Amino acid sequence: MMNRRTLIEAVAASAAVPLLNRIASAQTSPKTKNVVFVHGLFADGSSWSKVISRLQQKGISCTSVQNPLTSLHEASEAMRRAIAAQPGPTVLVGHSFSGMIVSEVGVDPKVTALVYVAARAPDAGEDYTALAKNYPTPPASAGIVFNDDWGQLTEEALLHDFAGDLPKEEARVLYAVQQPFKKSLNTDKTTNAAWRTKPTFYAVSTQDRTINPDLERFMAKRMGAKTIEVKSSHLSLLSHPDAITNLILEALAVETSTRAN
Repeated sequence: MMNRRTLIEAVAASAAVPLLNRIASAQTSPKTKNVVFVHGLFADGSSWSKVISRLQQKGISCTSVQNPLTSLHEASEAMRRAIAAQPGPTVLVGHSFSGMIVSEVGVDPKVTALVYVAARAPDAGEDYTALAKNYPTPPASAGIVFNDDWGQLTEEALLHDFAGDLPKEEARVLYAVQQPFKKSLNTDKTTNAAWRTKPTFYAVSTQDRTINPDLERFMAKRMGAKTIEVKSSHLSLLSHPDAITNLILEALAVETSTRAN
């Protein structure tokens, strides 16, 4: 004979099934069908290739912006052009420095959700460099070299501190295609913090040697973001593309009623 506790547990379990089914359905039935990606420093648009191929297999339209790495203004304009070209509601995804671009342009009414992958996420007008100084300096910082006003990572720093969990052959290709950034880019400040009004998702890289993982956790918590932690280098988008793809699918599944303009 079923006792009271068993009955309660059975009722709770049966009640949970429809909820779990709704969650599964939401994750496999995106409400938004467009994603615009933007890369950060020491990279180019191809860094999103593994995630893009997975999303395309699910019928998602993907655009990867080539960040000029000259100024936040010029990078934001490139992102705005990409958003304007989308046929409908769009999710923005940024890695590393480009989290600032996502924050800046994500206030666009067409944008339904924001995804930050080991990304910077200062508040509007906040000095990110000053914020980062509250945490131990990550090792990759010592590997930045400048030629006049243009900086990039040394091969050793890129292989060990930026892409440390990727096969060496793959990381060396990334070194060859990395784009230099203008020194003044690191002093630019956002004027918007789109994460204050839009559904936000964050992937922390727990083995990150480019942005301190505790700084990532702080920014994610401050944003109130749905957060996952990935045991990864700074490049989880390449070393753990399934985890990042699944997080983006969650952002794509945001219900219309929860979107903010």
